Amino acid sequence: QVQLAESGGGLVQPGGSLRLSCAASGSIFSIYAMNWYRQAPGKERELVATITSGDSTNYADSVKGRFTISRDNAKKMVYLQMNSLQPEDTAVYYCAAGTVPGRADYWGQGTQVTVSS
Repeated sequence: QVQLAESGGGLVQPGGSLRLSCAASGSIFSIYAMNWYRQAPGKERELVATITSGDSTNYADSVKGRFTISRDNAKKMVYLQMNSLQPEDTAVYYCAAGTVPGRADYWGQGTQVTVSS
């Protein structure tokens, strides 16, 4: 089992930045990739960014060039640096861990990000 806990959400003005953090615990040796998803009201959940155990990264087209996913293995942390935030980035952001490619097996509770003036 893997436990995940997100933090760092909040209210930010358009053009601003936030850094989300995800703390992992438990059987983290089984993790293949860490992911950030988001879900806006009335919309489907969207995969935002992925980082694999080999440090390969992938981003949704909507966030490329603005968001950066990173990890600190020693601290068992994954981060999502979000810059140039726009109102359409408003959503609940979830950290998720996958044990095989393309799958998210464990989820955090989510953290709200609101971009508004």
